[in-house]
Amino acid sequence: MAMGYFMTTTKVDKQNIGKEEAQRILGTVTYDHGFHFFTGIGKYTGETAVNLFSFYEELKTIEPESVTFHFQRRDFQNWIKNTLGDVELSDKIDVIKADLKIEELKKELLKNVLDRIVELQTVINKS
Repeated sequence: MAMGYFMTTTKVDKQNIGKEEAQRILGTVTYDHGFHFFTGIGKYTGETAVNLFSFYEELKTIEPESVTFHFQRRDFQNWIKNTLGDVELSDKIDVIKADLKIEELKKELLKNVLDRIVELQTVINKS
């Protein structure tokens, strides 16, 4: 049913989260649990993100090969969902078209991550 599908997709966008959950998602993880950027199997770039802020900063400057490598493998979505605990951002990244040119892909990733950071900070600052 089309209506059910619409309701399901908008529910993700309208999810209410509390201050504690927002703080947890924006929190810092240990280096071991950080996002380690690679350009291929066994080709570590030397860059690691330990929170959503550093992930955003690394995405801005990381090699295009790294973005393509991780996006195709769903590494970004998996780390954001399973390590940071942000299902909503993971789902938003998941629907980005895989056939975008690298510049557009990077732009979409950065926009989604920054929008989510702002949204989470707004939740935290409300109280």
